[in-house]
Amino acid sequence: MVKQPGPSFTEEMELAARGYELVAGIDEVGRGALAGPVVAGAVIMPRNLRGRWVKEVRDSKQLTPEKRAAIAGYIYEAAVAVSIGMAACEVIDAVGIAAATRLAMKSAVESLSPVPQFILIDYFTLPEVALPQKGVEDGDSLCFSIACASIVAKVARDRFMEEVDALYPGYGLAEHKGYGTGGHLERLMRLGPCPIHRRSFRPVKDALGWA
Repeated sequence: MVKQPGPSFTEEMELAARGYELVAGIDEVGRGALAGPVVAGAVIMPRNLRGRWVKEVRDSKQLTPEKRAAIAGYIYEAAVAVSIGMAACEVIDAVGIAAATRLAMKSAVESLSPVPQFILIDYFTLPEVALPQKGVEDGDSLCFSIACASIVAKVARDRFMEEVDALYPGYGLAEHKGYGTGGHLERLMRLGPCPIHRRSFRPVKDALGWA
């Protein structure tokens, strides 16, 4: 099996050549979950990184939980800046998942210090943010900064779901992290939704009808 190459600094280097030194990568996790927040990560990484972990960076979905946590630690140590933005289930239900995702990304960008000069986003652009920007197709697989953002966002969201599992036992939130697995759907239909379930999502609506 041929190992696929990891994300590169191509986008960041091209922007540096145009005078943008502080480039932030942005990505989100949790759009498709039935419970919990949508979470965005924003990361400004230096370009002269060293260390074996750099070559191990991938889109967060391609890493084991243990590998994600380890790499997230390296990212926090090496980064110029890291921030997390969240949109809670109540926000998702009020404005929809697309708008809530943009709010989480906007929050993450606005929490960065120093302020980035340019932002690279996985697929999206954010007109709500008054910064030069580019949406990069498959950015979490191709762009190093976006991949790092996906990792810190995923680790932050997973930890949140593990913590709320103790508040709402019986759903297996720490196990499936709120996604619509068979076990989660069975428990949802049996127990009804808990406070962090997204009531605007169809399986949760169905469970409300049964509960």
